[in-house]
Amino acid sequence: METQRKSLFEGWGLQSTDRPLVISGPCSAESEEQILDIAKQLKEQNIEIFRAGIWKPRTRPNSFEGVGSVGLEWLKLAKQEYGVKITTEVANVKHVYEALRAGVDILWIGARTSVNPFAIQEIADALKGVDIPVMVKNPINPDVDLWQGAIERIAGAGIDKIAAIHRGFSSFDKTKYRNIPKWQLPIELRRRMPEIPMICDPSHIAGRRDLIEKVSQKSLDLNYDGLMIECHNNPDEAWSDAKQQVSPAQLKEILDNLVLREVVINDASIQDLEELRAQIDAHDKKLFSLLESRMAVAEKIGEFKKAHNITVLQPERWQAILDKTIEEGKKHNLSSEFVTKMFTAIHQESINKQTKLMRK
Repeated sequence: METQRKSLFEGWGLQSTDRPLVISGPCSAESEEQILDIAKQLKEQNIEIFRAGIWKPRTRPNSFEGVGSVGLEWLKLAKQEYGVKITTEVANVKHVYEALRAGVDILWIGARTSVNPFAIQEIADALKGVDIPVMVKNPINPDVDLWQGAIERIAGAGIDKIAAIHRGFSSFDKTKYRNIPKWQLPIELRRRMPEIPMICDPSHIAGRRDLIEKVSQKSLDLNYDGLMIECHNNPDEAWSDAKQQVSPAQLKEILDNLVLREVVINDASIQDLEELRAQIDAHDKKLFSLLESRMAVAEKIGEFKKAHNITVLQPERWQAILDKTIEEGKKHNLSSEFVTKMFTAIHQESINKQTKLMRK
């Protein structure tokens, strides 16, 4: 894997700021021997930032919740022995103070913490006057405002080296992923905060080691700046999240297979791209014209419903439209998910216009 452009990590004290930044290490610190063995193998791969969970917020009680503060001593040894930067998750003020006293180089805030503005503010207050990079994982629920707010609270404490970590979102629906990526949300966060580096956590998105390379590649294709991948010297025997951890050898294979793409292209090819973009712009104008015509018809239907005292929402009709459009979408090589989202939005706009007519 060859780096092709600089990332946004200048000032983090790293020897290399080439894209992608790779952060790796076990889900949880388990023993001094384990930490030193993994750190040694990762250092041999030139990975500068070593991660390990010390305090592990678990969904249910009586699960392994981390070794606690003793793990900080093991991380310090890894830092001394192999010259790696060390990072761990902090979920409260006590964690922050202990991590800072131990010389942790980078902090990260987990998804169960970033969902709580009160907890984030307390951590931010504890970080005032401290010069340390902080990485903020997305909240467990898909809320860009909440994610942005967490980052803004940390920035408000005077922290100027901040990264966002995309680790996917919880969902009741069963999918092949442990946490659904919902790529449009980190894309939106990046649009709002382009100066913030975006790191992908494919381990937590995938939940399975066989999907990590695919998720990593997609994140790089979307111009992410870094990857946080969980790595264990004996993944199948890991005390937490065994299925999503890879061995150092597997990590090397994944990284070697990844393809980096440029954000911009050379001058000789830019004209071809601009011509294609012009075609997209022309199609978009046609789409708006069609949508305007469709909404005009929807308003006429609203007037008919009002005149005949008919409710705006007709559930059976809407279901019939949705079924028909999904099938039609398949004929045009459009996914059911896309068609459902698109026509749900169109239908809602039609409902809004008809409801407005009812109130006149």
